[in-house]
Amino acid sequence: MGIKKYGPYTPSRRNMTGSDFAEITKKTPEKKLLVSKNSIAGRNNQGKITVRHKGCGGRVKYRLIDFKRNKDDMPAKVIGIEYDPNRTANIALICYADGTKSYILAPAGLTDGMTVMNGANAEIRVGNCLPLSAIPVGTEVHNIELYPGKGGQLVRSAGNSAQLMAKGEKYATLRLPSGEMRMVPIECRATIGEVGNIEHNLINYGKAGRIRHMGIRPTVRGSVMNPNDHPHGGGEGKAPVGRPGPCTPWGKPALGYKTRKSKKASNKLIVRRRNGKAIK
Repeated sequence: MGIKKYGPYTPSRRNMTGSDFAEITKKTPEKKLLVSKNSIAGRNNQGKITVRHKGCGGRVKYRLIDFKRNKDDMPAKVIGIEYDPNRTANIALICYADGTKSYILAPAGLTDGMTVMNGANAEIRVGNCLPLSAIPVGTEVHNIELYPGKGGQLVRSAGNSAQLMAKGEKYATLRLPSGEMRMVPIECRATIGEVGNIEHNLINYGKAGRIRHMGIRPTVRGSVMNPNDHPHGGGEGKAPVGRPGPCTPWGKPALGYKTRKSKKASNKLIVRRRNGKAIK
């Protein structure tokens, strides 16, 4: 998918880019695979804001994506590639031989009319979903399960892929896009190929309004607040942080503060962290 550039006929349009949607072949979504999506605006079940700077945005319907891919040994034909407002990747509408339709993440190279299949007997081809035990070492995969049968949880955003590095009796070792080396149960499923819409990270949004339409609210810097509102606030003119490092509004370290539990059960499955250090 290419990138188109807008002319600078207003200041906000200067350097603004967007996708040309060349891969999109189907413009209207499948109605039976749409559900309403309520905006929770970063609030939990008590109505308290747990994630700041979220709210409003354009109204969108959620597309039901088949992350499990558990309809085995039945070929499915790709009907079209669609835009999904809920994710960076494009989605593909497929129709199985029995007439069932579903959405899957569209990998790079998947086009209309191609056939995809799920299960251990499927070919090693872009768009097919197989257990890691049936995938050759060195293959690039996406939409990877962490627990067998739960559905893909890893490597689902545009342009990402993981590489299968090794296989054992119980676990397969994957190199994730972050550089982390992680073991996953070998019965877990993954889809062959790289997630499509590869050039998504090259888009320059150009103006605040486009981000606002995505449901992201403005962020105020702590240094321009008063001392009673933020640890960085106060002072005459441009004042430094005044602390050993940047802090959150509640005084917690903002950069380099590790929140992962040191005794988390899944630590034993991480061979190498993304910073290059091994888990002890």
